[in-house]
Amino acid sequence: MDEGQVEQVRRFNRTVAERVGVLHDHYLGGARPYGQARLLWQIGDGGTHDVRGVRDRLGLDSGYVSRLLRALERDGLVAVEPHPRDRRVRTVRLTEAGRQERALLDDRSDALAASLLAPLNARQRERLTSAMAEVGRLLTASTVSLAVLDPDHPDAAHCLRSYAAELGELFDGGFDPANSLLPDPGELRAPHGLFLVARLHGEPVGCAGLKLPSGAPAEIKRLWVCPRARGLGLARRLLAELEERAARHGCDLVRLDTNRALEAATRLYRDSGYTEVPAFNDEPYAHHWFEKRLTPTAR
Repeated sequence: MDEGQVEQVRRFNRTVAERVGVLHDHYLGGARPYGQARLLWQIGDGGTHDVRGVRDRLGLDSGYVSRLLRALERDGLVAVEPHPRDRRVRTVRLTEAGRQERALLDDRSDALAASLLAPLNARQRERLTSAMAEVGRLLTASTVSLAVLDPDHPDAAHCLRSYAAELGELFDGGFDPANSLLPDPGELRAPHGLFLVARLHGEPVGCAGLKLPSGAPAEIKRLWVCPRARGLGLARRLLAELEERAARHGCDLVRLDTNRALEAATRLYRDSGYTEVPAFNDEPYAHHWFEKRLTPTAR
């Protein structure tokens, strides 16, 4: 890790914290600190939410969120209740007083944003907002986590269903998993392979499988990223992670196949050093076959 980059990130964090007022006990001149105000805004005015989902989106631990919720509940701004179909699950919603305070927060947040832009000229404003958009994308990308899951795990199953549904819309004639050379789930479990799932704010947003057959090249299967997580470099990250794991397993060659409708995927493979080769399987949905040489690494 470059020390200069680390210091730049710390300097940026300090500047933002000071400029947007998160160090104040009363955020935006209101009655509560930033943590409570941010949670109130996250709950929003769109109905009832699962507390765990709110917590995951903010990346906070359960104890801290419980303390924040108790403070908001004590002030009559939120109602925390058990889920009607599963009393083990807590839900939260804004009260009328909570909606009014959230509206006030929105107005003051708009005023704060305008005060940041006001001293700048038009060109500087464009530079700042463009830079903020890029920083936002990169920070979001940095919050995505990768985990090896069993292919039957609910998050893995969600990704595979979404993958098949999208291919059904993209492919000429649709996509029927029963006609594809889908790996048996056992081929994507250790020691025969693995299945990676990417999560953003606790929700599955991408996946990729790796087959590690004995005495044969490794093979990448079912690389997918959900539409809302695209543009974060996640497909490239999943691909690189599987290559690294294949190399650690001692593989010196990795293969994959793809359909001509998946143009972005084909560009990714070419840009990542894959070479197109003759067909090495009978996948009925494949039009392109690729492989890449790896340098095996010690496990």
